[in-house]
Amino acid sequence: MTLTEQLQQKINQKTKPLGALGKLEKLALQIGKVQKTLTPRLQNPTIVVFASDHGIAQEGVSAYPQEVTYQMVLNFLRGGAAINVFCRQNHLALKVVDAGVKHHFEPHADLILAKAGMGTKNFLREQAMTPQELHFCLGKGKEIVQTIAETGCNVIGFGEMGIGNTSAASMLMSYFCQLPMEQCVGKGTGVDEKRLLHKIEVLKKAQNFHGTITDPYLILQTFAGFEMAQMCGAMLEAFRRNMLILVDGFIATSVFLAAQSIEPAIRENAIFCHQSNEAGHRLMLEYLQAEPVLHLDMRLGEGTGCAAAFPIIQSAVTFLNEMASFESAGVSEKSE
Repeated sequence: MTLTEQLQQKINQKTKPLGALGKLEKLALQIGKVQKTLTPRLQNPTIVVFASDHGIAQEGVSAYPQEVTYQMVLNFLRGGAAINVFCRQNHLALKVVDAGVKHHFEPHADLILAKAGMGTKNFLREQAMTPQELHFCLGKGKEIVQTIAETGCNVIGFGEMGIGNTSAASMLMSYFCQLPMEQCVGKGTGVDEKRLLHKIEVLKKAQNFHGTITDPYLILQTFAGFEMAQMCGAMLEAFRRNMLILVDGFIATSVFLAAQSIEPAIRENAIFCHQSNEAGHRLMLEYLQAEPVLHLDMRLGEGTGCAAAFPIIQSAVTFLNEMASFESAGVSEKSE
């Protein structure tokens, strides 16, 4: 009997009708398969929030000024943001990465300094980053996960902060999913209808300027933020270390598209924590044939979807390990 068959048998023998725990059963099966065990464990769960500024923000594609990126990083470090609240609630470690914010931060225990530059360049006019900057970012993401893995962590969630990064994510989505820009662009931080049309126009111009690109590294180099490129490197390293990868919303999923293009097998380790209210995220999840854990109409980023979904993921592991079987409980099974 294969491990998958053994896991399914264990799930089916719990004191419940077949399939009665729904998505929890699918999660338990996936996690057991990833960890190659009938008794999986979630150890030292950690959320990593990558932050950076984007040159495309100069084109008026966001409802908020660029200074909000560094102001929100300071908020993370003071413990005041939604991601801090949810991490405290669910006993998750939190690390914040300065991948390229236009600000110099004081040292902080929860801040990882990995600055590739003071924000990317404006991809409407040139590539967002150089090949050297992309290489730096992929390497930094790898290093960050290596360090976190040394704490015994085997489940890692990815969030982001960066004014302008829904525009970068829309570009990645359009290129990887081969969808027209109108289906990939949403309101992001909450732009009005007029600015949404402007955002679509800007991104279509950028697409026309750069033309057809199929290489995943070149797509990242051309459009991604430093935080997105570092997240991609981090996801790839998390897969190499066989960690569970918790994918947040629209931006994190766009990065996952790049990671999967580079390493297709990474899909086995990924749990898509929620379906964002950002236009396009549903289409990305459909492209990935992914079933999200939650659908709460959230579109905040920061890894909040990962943190909110974590107790449900815990429940999947807990029922598999602790719930009685029909035999152990002396409960009669369904009659034929």
